[in-house]
Amino acid sequence: MDDPELEKLHADRIAALKKEAEKRQELKKHGHGEYREITEGDFLGEVTQSEKVICHFYHREFYRCKIMDKHLKSLTPRHLNTKFIKLDAENAPFFVTKLGIKTLPCVVLFRNGIAVDRLVGFQDLGGKDDFATKTLENLLIKKGMISEKKDDEDDEDGDYPESRRRAVRSSVDPDSDSD
Repeated sequence: MDDPELEKLHADRIAALKKEAEKRQELKKHGHGEYREITEGDFLGEVTQSEKVICHFYHREFYRCKIMDKHLKSLTPRHLNTKFIKLDAENAPFFVTKLGIKTLPCVVLFRNGIAVDRLVGFQDLGGKDDFATKTLENLLIKKGMISEKKDDEDDEDGDYPESRRRAVRSSVDPDSDSD
């Protein structure tokens, strides 16, 4: 048990975990890990302060904007390396014009303060209102805005396939009477 190599591995792992915890704290100081609304005056500071920012331009009365809000809010705590913010398009006419936003919801993806891509409406998400959070997450992974989670986390929205939500004593066949 007193192996010096094992002790060195243990010390290295503890140092790596401490460094990761410090990085998480620093990201949280900059607004990562929470989905929050910003004002037009805060926009430039928020977008340029972080490497990856996802900004949802929304309208308070639009049903589809509320759907996008729900999905982005559930992704936020699981992807700390990316900042998630929202901006009321009515109260930000300068940036709506500057970024050429014509359809809501519009999610603009920023990297180092530069708009690199956007999701307009739900056309990239199947065109339907009932898309899964996992669909949005996969699209954002493909666009390089969030990183894929390595560990299997349960999705709060229940967006995973039926096989992942089986009870302990349930059958694989949904038509089976053996439950």
